[in-house]
Amino acid sequence: MERNIFDAEHVAFRDLARTFVAKEITPFHEQWEVDGQVSREVWLAAGKAGLLGTDVPEEFGGGGTDDFRYNAILTEELTAAGASGPGFPLQNDVVAPYLLRLATDEQKQRWLPGFCSGEIITAIAMTEPGTGSDLQGIQTTARRDGSDWVLNGSKTFITNGIMADLVIVVAKTDPEAGSRGFSLLVVERGMPGFERGRRLKKVGLKAQDTAELSFTDVRVPAANVLGELGQGFVYLMQNLPQERLSIAVAAAAGTEYALRTTLEYVKERKAFGKPVAAFQNTRFELAEMDTEASITREFVDRCISEHVAGRLSVQDAAKAKWWASDVLKRVVDRCVQLHGGYGYMLEYPIARAFVDSRVQSIFGGTNEIMKEIIGRSLVG
Repeated sequence: MERNIFDAEHVAFRDLARTFVAKEITPFHEQWEVDGQVSREVWLAAGKAGLLGTDVPEEFGGGGTDDFRYNAILTEELTAAGASGPGFPLQNDVVAPYLLRLATDEQKQRWLPGFCSGEIITAIAMTEPGTGSDLQGIQTTARRDGSDWVLNGSKTFITNGIMADLVIVVAKTDPEAGSRGFSLLVVERGMPGFERGRRLKKVGLKAQDTAELSFTDVRVPAANVLGELGQGFVYLMQNLPQERLSIAVAAAAGTEYALRTTLEYVKERKAFGKPVAAFQNTRFELAEMDTEASITREFVDRCISEHVAGRLSVQDAAKAKWWASDVLKRVVDRCVQLHGGYGYMLEYPIARAFVDSRVQSIFGGTNEIMKEIIGRSLVG
């Protein structure tokens, strides 16, 4: 089906993003996988190209267009190229809303220009070694000391963790206040006591910088508190739907990427004297996967439209996230099977897609948590 959620400006932006990925990312991605992170130069190049902060006001160097469709297009083009390393979606889709909605004018002046230029790489630190998806179990604390907050704790699985210049940290500022005891503190590179731990060795997403972070008596000035004290958990709940939609967008695009590469392979690969695509089983497998991909695309596109209109519910974002990521896992697995032994070789795109896709049903809240969110809305 023809997609009808984009206009001419979106099409032009897609061309820009596709050209950028082909020139600035694809030739270097294999080396980044060895390095365990991308270069800072590609961040600066993305900023110069206008790919960072498309919804940030122009006065701060952004695109000035509050339209998630631009975010979705960049994610789709990265996914279509198998470019899992650059953490641009984390910067644009996850961190940007916090800075735009919660930062003071002074904070925006300090952080947003660098955010848009690629000079400031950002991260958000929620997950801890003992909490996973249970955000209310966060143990990182911050206590008031004069005009500063003294931060102590550790975080894990932090995307952009090693490269980040600015990290939004979720911390408990009032241990007695329950869910209203969490606040958001912005920790900047160079603050004493802020240390990077291991660059984590993952099954997939080899070029994506994922790390452990630790905070030991880090003095965070009051000027780096983001939003109101005690409202951190509320802010997380408000912003998680866009993060989950972003994951769904990547999963839908990943499904199409896997299917496309497999279709090319089975048309060329021969077995028993004829193309693998000539076997009925292959055609049935492709038919089923193409149908699932089309259904997923329609629902995710509808969620994108609803989000742009300000109507996307927490429940529908959860549906999109778990459904799209589960479809991705199923389709990639079946595509590996159609490749035979070559599907297990990392020189083939489908093998890299296989290991890269597995985490989609885990991060952003596990799919089990997504189903719990949906289920609670149904039964109260």
